[in-house]
Amino acid sequence: MPSCFANRANADTRTLLPVFTTDYKAWLEKQPAEWQAWLAATGFKGEAGEVGFLPPTEGPAINGKAGRPAQVVIAVEAPWTVWSLAGLPASLPAGRYRLEPEPAAELMPDAATRLALGWALGCYRFARYRKNDRPAPALVWPAGADRKRVESMAAAIAEVRDLVNTPAGDLGPEQLAEAALDLAKSFKAKAKVTVGEALLKNNYPAIHTVGRAAEQAPRLIDFSWGDKHHPRVTLVGKGVCFDTGGLDLKPSGGMLMMKKDMGGAAQALGLARMIMAAGLKLRLRVLIPAVENAVSGNAFHPMDIIRMRNGLSVEVGNTDAEGRLILADALAEADSEKPALLIDFATLTGAARVALGPDLPAFYCNDETLAAGLLASAEEEADPFWRLPLYQPYKRMLKNKIADLSSTGSGGFAGSITAALFLQHFVSETTPWVHFDVYAWNPSDRPGRPEGGEAQAIRAVFAYLAGKYGKA
Repeated sequence: MPSCFANRANADTRTLLPVFTTDYKAWLEKQPAEWQAWLAATGFKGEAGEVGFLPPTEGPAINGKAGRPAQVVIAVEAPWTVWSLAGLPASLPAGRYRLEPEPAAELMPDAATRLALGWALGCYRFARYRKNDRPAPALVWPAGADRKRVESMAAAIAEVRDLVNTPAGDLGPEQLAEAALDLAKSFKAKAKVTVGEALLKNNYPAIHTVGRAAEQAPRLIDFSWGDKHHPRVTLVGKGVCFDTGGLDLKPSGGMLMMKKDMGGAAQALGLARMIMAAGLKLRLRVLIPAVENAVSGNAFHPMDIIRMRNGLSVEVGNTDAEGRLILADALAEADSEKPALLIDFATLTGAARVALGPDLPAFYCNDETLAAGLLASAEEEADPFWRLPLYQPYKRMLKNKIADLSSTGSGGFAGSITAALFLQHFVSETTPWVHFDVYAWNPSDRPGRPEGGEAQAIRAVFAYLAGKYGKA
């Protein structure tokens, strides 16, 4: 991250003075009278997110410039989180900055790492189609920050954002597979891709059925990394590169955001990068069914019956509920190895967004201890998600008169829960399983989180895995 960080301060480095909002009044009383007057005159009140530029102090010329570099006071909410400094790269002028030891002197290494990561995420710009000429400010690495961890996690999250932000014209199933293979190659993972008719030959009927109508053939991306003797952790990500709704065609407004329907695949790849970069002691497998849900003469129909990979017959309730079908084939394959942990990510239901909004992914889990551990990590990492129940009585909504299951169920209630219950049919009761129903998108700009594609839940999941399977 050469544009985001500097190894050391120089004579022109400005000082960042972070002050907790709860301490601002007491802090201000200790400052020189001219500072108090200046902050009052500029309207600085010590409210969260405020940035105040202090005048240069008196002093001899430095590098030909009179006076010492100005200082910047920042009001932040306690305690430190990854977002405490994340808005600064977008609001500060170019130059080099360092954290003043008060209260930064109290930073533990974990807090220093989070602050540095937030700074890096605040530097993110999606620049594939539009050049960003604004020079970014650089932060002198905070003492104690884990540079390797910050750089690898920032790279992973940037990759998630880039993938989700890229339009479907430039990111179809083929290009998504290329991105996954590039990642696998960079960490010497073993990879293969099953494409088109080979899906039928290898018993992935739902992936083939959903994706067969598109110009780019459907495929299953599959790569593995790590010591075979370590516990198996498998990630599955929904890779619908564009969703027209199929024959149950979406209205034009409903298609506007559908380039992000591969957001689950992006999360899985981002998390995989974090795991491999950290060298966690686990056997990783990543499965991504990659399709475009298109309309053509051979598109699948509502009320078609699909004989799934695990043998269950499924009636298609709506071709616009395609994600759960492709996930089911991938989950069945993942479950066949009896992993120690199986996690899937998917932009699966609008019902989850209605219930929890865009910032709070829904998650489901069949293991109480696992769920509690993940929730603790979510709180610690300020990477929230909310548990919804795998309420078994609602399985009645998935009953069907001519097949084992309906893909969508009846009644129109509890859409996110019934989707999760559908997926549960493809995971053994003995396999610890987590399902994330994510939005993968920021509807508007916030500090460190620009409008557009977003990584959700993967920082917390990584923290949980790092605690369980060892850190680099």
